[in-house]
Amino acid sequence: MDAPTVLTHQVVSHRKPVRRFQVIGIFVLVLGAIAGAYAGLGPSPAKTAPLAVDLASIPVDNVSDEKAAARALTKAKAEAAAAAEAERVRKANEVAARNQEAASRSQERTASPPVPASCNEFTGNRGLGCAILLEIGFGLDQMGCLNVLWTHESGWNERAMNPSSGAYGIPQALPASKMAVFGADYQTNPVPQIRWGLDYIQKRYSSPCGAWSFWQANHWY
Repeated sequence: MDAPTVLTHQVVSHRKPVRRFQVIGIFVLVLGAIAGAYAGLGPSPAKTAPLAVDLASIPVDNVSDEKAAARALTKAKAEAAAAAEAERVRKANEVAARNQEAASRSQERTASPPVPASCNEFTGNRGLGCAILLEIGFGLDQMGCLNVLWTHESGWNERAMNPSSGAYGIPQALPASKMAVFGADYQTNPVPQIRWGLDYIQKRYSSPCGAWSFWQANHWY
């Protein structure tokens, strides 16, 4: 009897064709990376999407498509970096503009005001004191009290210093640094000294004559 015939079935492995949607998927990822990069420039840093795509983990059969995806990702990173730098420069310019404006206001405060004709009887720092007195709203009748008060305190000398207490300037501020709010050059410029002194008098004694009355009773104010 003949030997039974054994049928052998060969399993033939067929390579699946390249799926084009894989390449499309790469560009979708790149597009997402670009969107994430620009989202990072918004007002909420916590919502910034990480700009990272691992090209090696994506099965791409076509080498040219992989290179195109890499170039697109590199371009997206460069655009995001450029946008971030532009934002940094914009913020720096805003800060610089604010600082310049503050410096301009400070310069206006420390500039010597014109002395009106009603103050012509006073000269030098006393003339400045009279002009600032009127500028901030006191009447000319208060100048006589202010004149005698600060004559006793410093002789209207912007560099006068009390060697025992350290009080400084025309109004004898203690410490002298208090006057810095009216100008960084308070140590040599009589204008911020006078402005600080009148502000102090107004808040504590209401008027120069009120301060002078207190000084007469206590020999300090």
